[in-house]
Amino acid sequence: MGQKMNNISDSYYDEDGVHEECGVFGVYDIDGGDVASTIYYGLFALQHRGQESCGIAVSDTNGPKGKVLSHKDMGLVNEVFTPEDLEKLKGNIGVGHVRYSTAGSSTRENAQPLVLNYVKGTLAMAHNGNLINAVDLREELSYTGAIFQTTIDSEVIAYHIARERLNTTSVEKAVASAMKKIVGAYSLIVLSPRKMIGARDPFGFKPLCIGKRDNTYVMSSETCALDAVGAEFVRDVLPGEIVTITADGRIESDTSMCQKEHRKCIFEYIYFARPDSRIDGVSVYMSRIMAGRLLAKSHPVDADLVVGVPESGNVAAMGYALESGIPYGMAFIKNSYVGRTFIKPKQAQRESSVKIKLNVLTEAVKGKRVVMIDDSIVRGTTSARIVKMLKDAGAKEVHVRISSPPFLYPCYFGTDIPSSDQLIASTHTVEQICEYIGADSLGYIDVADLKHMAGENCDFCDACFTGNYPIAPPDKDIRGEHE
Repeated sequence: MGQKMNNISDSYYDEDGVHEECGVFGVYDIDGGDVASTIYYGLFALQHRGQESCGIAVSDTNGPKGKVLSHKDMGLVNEVFTPEDLEKLKGNIGVGHVRYSTAGSSTRENAQPLVLNYVKGTLAMAHNGNLINAVDLREELSYTGAIFQTTIDSEVIAYHIARERLNTTSVEKAVASAMKKIVGAYSLIVLSPRKMIGARDPFGFKPLCIGKRDNTYVMSSETCALDAVGAEFVRDVLPGEIVTITADGRIESDTSMCQKEHRKCIFEYIYFARPDSRIDGVSVYMSRIMAGRLLAKSHPVDADLVVGVPESGNVAAMGYALESGIPYGMAFIKNSYVGRTFIKPKQAQRESSVKIKLNVLTEAVKGKRVVMIDDSIVRGTTSARIVKMLKDAGAKEVHVRISSPPFLYPCYFGTDIPSSDQLIASTHTVEQICEYIGADSLGYIDVADLKHMAGENCDFCDACFTGNYPIAPPDKDIRGEHE
């Protein structure tokens, strides 16, 4: 087993985890007030969805038609935007984006929102998700003269919307026509000079919701960002639905692309979304409490303390403690100030980035049998380090419980779950993984229990666990490798 395990790169450090691609946030102030600062705070609330790059694009619906001001760069929201930057972004309609790359490299050119100038005017767009047929569509567009400025599939969507707009009477109809050609996962916010349009793919892989504050409309990947800007939740955008916020404050709906079959990403409930969000009417917090309870029922153990790996493991750990009766406690202190610009130590220094981001409370775990709850194991390297940290701090036993099933297959819908040969569970048994990470026992949540976690009526995608893809995966895996 040892030789095989060495093929799983040890250089990933704490990047041995699952990451979301991005978050989108749009604002339209019908009364004409500037929206850049509101978008800034909305993106701040969505920072967990992407830490590589971010951007804001705004327009003034009462100003010159088609004039879009934008600012974007690599880094966290508070690194990219200064008060002076926001002051320059004058406009009452705008869209923002935070990004983590899964398709297309991590460069400034690939930062969003995208702004396109074309015959009919100007479009600004932010996208969350991945397209299955992006390569074919890009090639088709290239042979008709399209010149691409980025390597992301979001630009393919923007091009198709712009092209369809030449043959339709409105931007929302152009979005509907483009949706007939693009295949995969997407939540979109599109700005035209006088409208804000939101769209969600027919399977509903990625979330999108609508909020309202006074006479200002908001669209967001998560409800927590609505709360951050004082907007009341109005409703979720339906899978396949196109919603348009018009200049007179109406919400228009086009459901022509809606279908009965939905496949919402289960990892929104397990990991991606903030616990204070509700995704399609389901509380993320209660989902994770339920995950912990299910783990306690299916994988009980005699122990003295239940702890979560921050942040995503904390709520599931509370659920495990509630169900098992074992006390819940804190074992880890997380350094919240380690951002994207954190410099990894050289290999020769033998310092682990896990220890710089996370430290163990020796007094809490010394001499105790600990149940450690985490959201997933991808390659196993980080789990092994954290278990070792607990044992080095004096934990007598460490029993690992995972609030997702084992990853066996890659994801092609906007989550950076890598190819199967990099997934430890695809080539090793649970017992072998347990031995590798140095745990005393290991238990995963069962695939059959996911429906209890996400709600009995939630039709979700579990392809990364089962290989049951709702859309046939591409012949070639073209997703960007995150380094």
